[in-house]
Amino acid sequence: MTHVTRNRLVYTVKDKCRVCFTCVRECPVKAIKIINGQAEVVGERCIACGNCVNVCSQGAKAFFEMKDAVSHLLASDEKAIAIVAPSFPSEFTEYDDYRIFVGMLKKLGFFRVVEVSFGADMVALEYKKLMSQRQEEGYISSDCPAVVAYVEQHHPKLIGSLAPIVSPMVAIARVVKKAYGEDVRVVFIGPCIAKKAESTEIDESITFTELRDLFNQAGLNPTSIKPVDFDPPHAAKGAGFPISHGLLNTMGKFSDVTDCSVIVTDGKNNFKDAIKEFEKGNLKGKHLELLCCEGCIMGPGMSKGGSRFRRRSIISQYVSEKLTKLDTKEWFARVEEFKEVDFSRKFTASEQAMQLPDECEISRVLKSLGKFEPADHLNCGACGYDSCREHAIAILNGLAESEMCLPYTIEKMHSTIADLNESNEKLANARQALRQSEKLANMGQLSAGIAHELNNPLGVITMYSNILKEEIAEDDPMAKDLSLIVEQAERCKNIVGGLLNFARKSQVNLLETNMVEFCEHSLDSVIKPASVQIKFESDVENPLAMIDRDQFMQVLTNLEKNAVEAMPEGGTLTVTLEDTENEVKITIADTGMGITPGNMEKIFTPFFTTKVIGKGTGMGLPLVYGIVKMHKGQIKVKSVTDTTQGPRGTKFKIALPRKHLN
Repeated sequence: MTHVTRNRLVYTVKDKCRVCFTCVRECPVKAIKIINGQAEVVGERCIACGNCVNVCSQGAKAFFEMKDAVSHLLASDEKAIAIVAPSFPSEFTEYDDYRIFVGMLKKLGFFRVVEVSFGADMVALEYKKLMSQRQEEGYISSDCPAVVAYVEQHHPKLIGSLAPIVSPMVAIARVVKKAYGEDVRVVFIGPCIAKKAESTEIDESITFTELRDLFNQAGLNPTSIKPVDFDPPHAAKGAGFPISHGLLNTMGKFSDVTDCSVIVTDGKNNFKDAIKEFEKGNLKGKHLELLCCEGCIMGPGMSKGGSRFRRRSIISQYVSEKLTKLDTKEWFARVEEFKEVDFSRKFTASEQAMQLPDECEISRVLKSLGKFEPADHLNCGACGYDSCREHAIAILNGLAESEMCLPYTIEKMHSTIADLNESNEKLANARQALRQSEKLANMGQLSAGIAHELNNPLGVITMYSNILKEEIAEDDPMAKDLSLIVEQAERCKNIVGGLLNFARKSQVNLLETNMVEFCEHSLDSVIKPASVQIKFESDVENPLAMIDRDQFMQVLTNLEKNAVEAMPEGGTLTVTLEDTENEVKITIADTGMGITPGNMEKIFTPFFTTKVIGKGTGMGLPLVYGIVKMHKGQIKVKSVTDTTQGPRGTKFKIALPRKHLN
């Protein structure tokens, strides 16, 4: 005998869970706990309704199966009786004659095959008595094990309102024990998962889908099966029990808009709402006929894809045909035979209501999800909970995670992407700076070698050309040639000097300097045409910074000279000084022609220049770059040549730390 507790019936197949939260949304009691994005069933809260099994498209929710135990039972010498739920015609629609289905069960090895519907007939008679006895109090039907579990766990105060009557399954089990002997083994076959743990009076319980597997394993062919009818006792109206109003109809009581004594509802939300209203006292004196599923014809143990309305139609047709063939006299005799069987039951409270945290804690969690105002509570349901507040409570109770909130996760993802983009940009700049540094280091070594080799012959040329120039008369035709030699030798000397400055490894000589006065002084030496205006703007709180004054003056004068030369038709040179707590920022901007995009990557490369021959050596900006880097600073360039993209011109932005970092 396989007896399993309700908290072990449904479980998660972790490898298949895809973080969709559909099971959370569909679980009527929120018995799903999210751990690292995966949904696990909280056994003590689970009512085994099977909604999660039905809705999980990945098959990540599964239920405890007993088909192997049934196979072993049928292979033994024990007598096994199959009690078949009345919803079977809506599952096995491929059989034109229901008797073929019964014949297949017999072929499988069952000693007897009995309809649970007769148990429904007997239970309906008990409910009829109960309604007459408790007209003022009202009750909640107890034939659905998931509804019973919900009351026991989540509304334990209503246990006294549960109808103290067994379900049709347990009723027929007691009947067949009396009819065929206490030693027979009873196997329930139906659409319900919760039935597996409803009663220890049932030896085994399998779903219709499990039965199909047994048929396939046995290799049964319906065409070779001899049709056989159900074994007695035969049922009457109880065959319509699995559809909505089934219990009422079995009692001989039909739906009447003027009769408000019985409230019939089904579905995972409707049955909960009815119970909550009953507990509030709003349904005082009403009798609730409740089903967790949308009728037993839509149970989780049935094949997926069937239409509710088609299944209902099939059951109605089956009941109609059954009643036309019913031997009423025999049925009454059977009812009389088993009326002394005890169909009563008791219930046990097992409260699992979710604790309500302190409002301050709920508010704290909501704020952590970016929900500061009521307007931020989207209540979109993506997390599986009906409201943001419920989600926050679930988080505090350890059942949910913040990442389940889709708007919060999307916002977090956007923030992460922005951070990554910023990091990637910084990394790209660092790589570019590293490549530039490596390039400059290599060029520095080459430059130092060239400068060293050129210095000696260049000194000789300069010295002797000046001596010759002094010895000849001013009107001598050679004087002009000697002046050109001296001029070009001096230019070569300047180029070599630039190479040495670029390549030198000397340390910076840092002195505390007033950067406002320093920048203003750098502008004093700028030679400019009348068409160029110079502006100096300062917005600093602390003008002091540590710099090598001689070297940094080269930086400013180089950039200012280039800015003036970039505006041959006139413009404005603007030097701006700003600061932060740790940095001083200098911007040198012109309104000149700008630097083309193709040249932007080359401007700090030694010997690269766009000036005409004789006007530039291509060593100015590399020298600027090297000095800024020796000061542990940063230099950035932005240039616009196309006026459709903004004002034309170039900006060099230098950021210097106030204190030099070794």
